[in-house]
Amino acid sequence: MIWAYPDIKLILLLSGIFGLLYFFYITRYWIINRRLKVQKQRLFTKLILRTLYFVLFLIAFAGPSIGNSFKEIQEEGKDIFIAVDLSQSMVATDILPNRLSRIQFELKELLKSFPSDRIGLIIFSTEAFMQLPLTYDQSVLNLYIDGLNIGLVPNLGTDLTTPLKMALDKFEKDESQEVKSKAVILISDGEHFGDDLEEVADQMQENGIRVFSLGVGSERGGEMPRGNGLVMDPKTGKPALTQLNRAPLQYLASETGGEYFEISDQAKEMGGLISALSNMKGGVSNTRMVETSSNKYFYSLLAALALALVDMILPVKTIKL
Repeated sequence: MIWAYPDIKLILLLSGIFGLLYFFYITRYWIINRRLKVQKQRLFTKLILRTLYFVLFLIAFAGPSIGNSFKEIQEEGKDIFIAVDLSQSMVATDILPNRLSRIQFELKELLKSFPSDRIGLIIFSTEAFMQLPLTYDQSVLNLYIDGLNIGLVPNLGTDLTTPLKMALDKFEKDESQEVKSKAVILISDGEHFGDDLEEVADQMQENGIRVFSLGVGSERGGEMPRGNGLVMDPKTGKPALTQLNRAPLQYLASETGGEYFEISDQAKEMGGLISALSNMKGGVSNTRMVETSSNKYFYSLLAALALALVDMILPVKTIKL
């Protein structure tokens, strides 16, 4: 017999309480026996009956398992790069408190849903930089997410192809022997001033890397703080506005088998992104055999309930009047 859920202290405590109560029970009937004619045989019958089903309740509570077998367990996992746009437009205030601050909050919530997956962090504007390679260490990831700011990259515009090319290169050079599903979470307002997206989308698709795009911003646009003022439009002399451009983000997602999601003044789809990533079947990273046992608590519980029912419905008389 294998005890599946042993809690020796609790079992001993319950047994001690039971023994103490029964001591008072027997003492009481001993006192009664001095005045009345008590049939000791019936008294012992009732004591044995209650002791038996209480012990059976204890056995059921302990969770006994009998026999064992071997079961194959497949460990699945995913490799995910999070690519965050840190261009000047990401501090626009159309999403409060601003686009980047909102993303930092949402990413911390996302990490909680993927504790067993390797996740890396790429930052980009016109160039991409590897902030953190693929890792299981979420405490380090959270530290790097806290440190995101637009001063980490050159602010000369945005090129959406640069983080995807870097992620592709890192996936190809990964020396891990584990076969896993691969994905990139591309977070940006969609402004794109780089090369054509078609080539990099084809490369991602050929290598089985899915892009899940997360658009951040609004159609009405937002002003961009800079220092103590705002970024100004040189043509109009008024504060420049940056708007969400969905088209390139939707294109990358559709061409690679991913999905497009949005955080704007009208949509809050981070939950959809988490769900889509969770539904993405992870590659088998490891297979192992484990010994399992079948819990048999039910039989002890059923016998205890039957005896308790007998005790209640057909009480054993201990005193003869």
